[in-house]
Amino acid sequence: MSAEETLMDAEERMEKAISVLGTQLSGIRTGRATPGLVDSLKVEAYGSTSPLKQLASIGTPEPQQILIRPYDAGTIKDIEKAIVGSDLGLNPQNDGRVIRLNIPALSTDVRKKMVSRIKELAEDSKISIRNIRRDANKTADQLEKDKELTEDDRDKLKSDVQDLLKKFEEQINEMAKAREAEVMEA
Repeated sequence: MSAEETLMDAEERMEKAISVLGTQLSGIRTGRATPGLVDSLKVEAYGSTSPLKQLASIGTPEPQQILIRPYDAGTIKDIEKAIVGSDLGLNPQNDGRVIRLNIPALSTDVRKKMVSRIKELAEDSKISIRNIRRDANKTADQLEKDKELTEDDRDKLKSDVQDLLKKFEEQINEMAKAREAEVMEA
């Protein structure tokens, strides 16, 4: 693996970590209804587990309501069961064709818990990208040991990886801060 490949690999892996964080943050409840709250919910249907978004269309007709319209009416009970079994604390209303989820306003305590969860997720993502940096630095050391890189090239590669880390840590901080602001607004 060359220095450029090492750097590109590290960047791709860091981008994936940011993508995972984005998905996790979209699942955190705010006072408003959002499809991201339930779209990755796992539903046991047809003998296998699938994300809800593969089994139904999800919309928000009102700011405090999520409307789930299953593609197959036979899965409506499975979807309802998955929502009740989740830790979202939502009570599904099933009329036989669609499921309505009314999103209650969040209390201050719940909002504070959500913010601490956001901080945990952000820290987990930072740990993940730091591990990627460590792997890239090990690769740089190995390349130098194998005489594929000079000492200066190895140091330059490590410096580039560190710059990447700083860039992605900043992205994580911005994402977390934005989501915290959404959760805390009344």
